[in-house]
Amino acid sequence: MGSFITRPARTADVSAIMGMAEPLVDQRVLVPKEAVAYYEAIQEFVVAEAQDGTLIGFGALHVMWKDLAEVRTLATDSRWRGHGVGSALLQDLRLRAEQLGVSRVFCLTFEVDFFTRHGFGIMNDQETVDPEVYTELLRSPDEGVAEFLDLARVKPNTLGNTRMILQL
Repeated sequence: MGSFITRPARTADVSAIMGMAEPLVDQRVLVPKEAVAYYEAIQEFVVAEAQDGTLIGFGALHVMWKDLAEVRTLATDSRWRGHGVGSALLQDLRLRAEQLGVSRVFCLTFEVDFFTRHGFGIMNDQETVDPEVYTELLRSPDEGVAEFLDLARVKPNTLGNTRMILQL
């Protein structure tokens, strides 16, 4: 396949990110987002770029609390799956989490085996969240926080997904 690099995303990458996300949104693997949401969160994203400059993967890290962040929207171009792109992106996001002082990383995924290979475990409940923090997180309008808390209002978006967490 060739080599690739990972780097922080730029606003010019949004169109390619959305193009790569579209089939996954159609398959209900990724939650649909408007372009404005990608632009507003661009600083959270890292991308993988092939030698020819083509984007071949992307992922984001969204901080939820002082010790908790979520890996969001992690995806690899189907032609590059199995070539280490997702692993490289996840490693960049983990490093970013550590640099920010986050000690736990959450994800909501259909790719349980991939995240298990990278040290994530399945969350059975919210025991990992202090009750006081849970109350504070309930105030967030962010859908990812609602996903983490397993709130009923997000159930239609997450049917079949698995909630996983990694202790850094």
